[in-house]
Amino acid sequence: MQPRNMSMSGVVDLAAVKAAGEAKQKAEEARARAARQQGGAGGAGAEGAAGAAPVSLVIDVEEADFEQEVLQRSAEVPVVIDFWAEWCGPCKQLGPLLERLAHEYAGRFLLAKIDVDRNQALFQQFGVQGIPAVFAVVAGQALPLFQGAAPEQQVREVLDQLVQVSEQRFGITGISVEGGEQAPAAPVVPEDPALAAAHSALDAGDLGGAVQAYRNVLAGDPANTEAKLGLAQAELLQRVQGLDAARVRKEAAEAPADVRAQLRAADLDLAGGHVEDAFGRLVETVRRTAGDDREAARVRLLELFEVVGHEDPRVVAARGALARVLF
Repeated sequence: MQPRNMSMSGVVDLAAVKAAGEAKQKAEEARARAARQQGGAGGAGAEGAAGAAPVSLVIDVEEADFEQEVLQRSAEVPVVIDFWAEWCGPCKQLGPLLERLAHEYAGRFLLAKIDVDRNQALFQQFGVQGIPAVFAVVAGQALPLFQGAAPEQQVREVLDQLVQVSEQRFGITGISVEGGEQAPAAPVVPEDPALAAAHSALDAGDLGGAVQAYRNVLAGDPANTEAKLGLAQAELLQRVQGLDAARVRKEAAEAPADVRAQLRAADLDLAGGHVEDAFGRLVETVRRTAGDDREAARVRLLELFEVVGHEDPRVVAARGALARVLF
């Protein structure tokens, strides 16, 4: 399946987590300690159980309580971290989806929401390059999951893999929410059939069909953010399809004045996840060219901004660099 957000790092191979055995042992020890503590305080019997605090499946986490709320909890349940900010448009799409799924999965994972503006130290420690960014912590091990807003089916696939490997590799089965927090009855908004058809074409590798389908959506709804993103990604994948990467990079290196060569190389850079390289190459091309060549480089750069997302810090920086070379 082709990812719809090319800034996504992709699903991590959780089965290859480093030091999985050690982490599993730590998780078992932490669960044992928790059981002993509960046993020591459990003299109240049923009365104590009745007074237990309800389970919160979605929590706001700050730097001060990160160790307790995330690291310690990860010994008994996978903790999914959503790095977000109030100014981030895609965060407002992804956040509610993750919250709804946290309730639906009923304790198989917890969702920890971290506002990056208020928690810069955590933002830097995790090496986050853009938001929204989603990580997981399992038995104290941090795992990058994906970056950028993603469609629900893709998010579910990531979460299912996380839950499965947490159980198989770490023995972590989640927490019981019986008698605790109840999932809110959030209405499920059906996906636009035209947008669903575009997504399906992209997933199937029918890039031409996906491009046309996204254009059809935008013809009726020009402000549709998801369709704009899908179209930009489909067009990028279509442009790099069949390219000889070694040849393209060789031509770009040997002919820095060849705008078409630079455009092809920038596309490959971005498709390969080298976002800053792609932006830097095109900004430099704009700087050294004029007329139609300059316009072609500028337009391509704006198209790549759509792929990554306008709120991404790398896009913000590149947009400033573009303005400086233009004006």
